[in-house]
Amino acid sequence: MRFSKGFFSLLLFLAAGALIGGILGQVLGSANLVGLMPFLTETYEIFHIQNIALNLGIMQIHFGIRFAPNLISILGILVAWWLYEKF
Repeated sequence: MRFSKGFFSLLLFLAAGALIGGILGQVLGSANLVGLMPFLTETYEIFHIQNIALNLGIMQIHFGIRFAPNLISILGILVAWWLYEKF
């Protein structure tokens, strides 16, 4: 089955690539391998919005966002983009 080439499909592919790459980076980072692994699994913080509290009287909501990928998750995003373009 072929996906329609839309913006939502691209976001889904990129999110899946980032998630799989991030999980792979965490697994490889905990394996205590020498060489390039510490460099590939180190996270680099791109942006970080601290927790913001919203008090609505009957409930309080806290939210924030942090984007800190490692190089393997960026590689996962690039592979996902390539797969999106290929299929």
